[in-house]
Amino acid sequence: MSRPGRPGPGPVGAASVRAVLGLLALVLVALPFYAVWRYETHRRAVTPQAAPPVGARPVAGPPHGAGPGPAADAGAGATPPVVLAYHDIAPHGRSRYTVTPEAFDAQLAALARAGYRSLSTEEFVRYLDGGDPPARRSVYLTFDDGTHGLWVHADRILAKYRMRAAAFLITGSVGRHRPYYLSWQEIGRMTGTGRWDFEDHTHALHRRAAVDAAGTRQSVLSHRLWLPGDRRPEREDEYRARVAGDLDTSLAEFARHGLPRPRLFAYPFSEASEPVDSRTSKGILRHELAGRFAAALTNTTDRPLPAGRRAGAAGEVRRLEITRATDLRAFRAGLELWTATAPGDRPEPLGDTVGWEHIGAKAPRGPGVFTGRGPYPGRTGFAAASYRPLASADWTDYTLDVTVDRLREATNNVGIVVRDGSLAPVTVALSHSYVSLFAGTGDRRAEVARRTLHDNTVHRVRVTVRGDRTEVVVDGRFRIDWTEPRATGGNGRGGLALNIRNADALGEWPRFVSLRVASLPASAAEAGREAEAEGR
Repeated sequence: MSRPGRPGPGPVGAASVRAVLGLLALVLVALPFYAVWRYETHRRAVTPQAAPPVGARPVAGPPHGAGPGPAADAGAGATPPVVLAYHDIAPHGRSRYTVTPEAFDAQLAALARAGYRSLSTEEFVRYLDGGDPPARRSVYLTFDDGTHGLWVHADRILAKYRMRAAAFLITGSVGRHRPYYLSWQEIGRMTGTGRWDFEDHTHALHRRAAVDAAGTRQSVLSHRLWLPGDRRPEREDEYRARVAGDLDTSLAEFARHGLPRPRLFAYPFSEASEPVDSRTSKGILRHELAGRFAAALTNTTDRPLPAGRRAGAAGEVRRLEITRATDLRAFRAGLELWTATAPGDRPEPLGDTVGWEHIGAKAPRGPGVFTGRGPYPGRTGFAAASYRPLASADWTDYTLDVTVDRLREATNNVGIVVRDGSLAPVTVALSHSYVSLFAGTGDRRAEVARRTLHDNTVHRVRVTVRGDRTEVVVDGRFRIDWTEPRATGGNGRGGLALNIRNADALGEWPRFVSLRVASLPASAAEAGREAEAEGR
């Protein structure tokens, strides 16, 4: 019975209480199921990490988030960074692009023991923009595609060696085809470690499709597509709109997920931007990329473009690709060939048995074809090779002193190329009775000067490269000076190459008796750099 003066709950009040109690009971019953659902969702989005391989002990070094370190680590003697290209890290996998955790661990251990420091994207881009190398020895570690092996395996190995890396994301694939690609949740965790930068690898153009009526399949980023309904390839405006739209969508995805705007782009399939195809609009593609990124990264280029001033001027950087087949010996050999040298570091290239890169798969190896030891391609013929084209890509301000013998009139000659691999190479063609200077390559190669020499089977040549100038002196008296307008910024930098020709089956091949390389004195080199900078 209710107390006098106090009404009971009534039918409406009782119903409300029952509704609240029922809702509370429903929440209590559903809460465990919700917690399980959230846990399962999280578990599917964030794969547990694997412990790093037990093997080499970590080598003490600066933390991955630290600056360049002591001044002694950079400055004089510092070399441009080597850019390494990986794809996936996993214990198993049939793809040649999947490197095992044990191999990756051994490679980072080798880098650490050799004193290499890994760079952030900011440091790497600052260097490409003209800054000094941030450390005496450095690497920029890159991973294409954004596979979940980076979170599961690579991240803990990077932490072990206090290194960092950059992952190039196909933003349209993030969170899809799990567990192959990373999820956005894993990317968020990787960002929080401070070990990872995230860069661009297109949104949905990492695929191949038909580019002609015959069904030839090529990269859809660097080729115009075949439109079967219209029986024609894309027009330039259609191609431009498709590429620009994909790049902008990708950048928007970075922003939507709170990631910094990418500074770098990696070509799909690690292909060059210049496939030999009539439907390629490389000018359009490069223009669209240059408007959004500091540089594009690839594993194949039409000329050597390791990280450096030449690559910075080109807006394109070539990387050293690491695959499952790259054992530790090959890894170290690749680093050695890619690490930049100064012109005076290897003063006698003819004594270097591994540094010559010959033209043609069946060409003779080593310098013997130039020094008279052979082997030769035949009784007559032609041979050519570049000297350490990756390590010498940024050579400037140097001299070559060359002696050649066994020259005979009209039957044989030699060529000495300076600024090799640049946009402004110069070839010194030397024969029994004349010296000619050729500028450029391919269809743009032209003779720009010629001097008649005293007939002789032996000639001595000094070639000086200083800024945009090339000076040639033969036998101490016959001189040619050439100024190349395209040799500006990094466009005129490059090392040396040799070629040799014999047209007489009964005669000897000509021979390089000696070849010595030296850096110019500091004062002359400074004048060369000032001349080079005027064209920037």
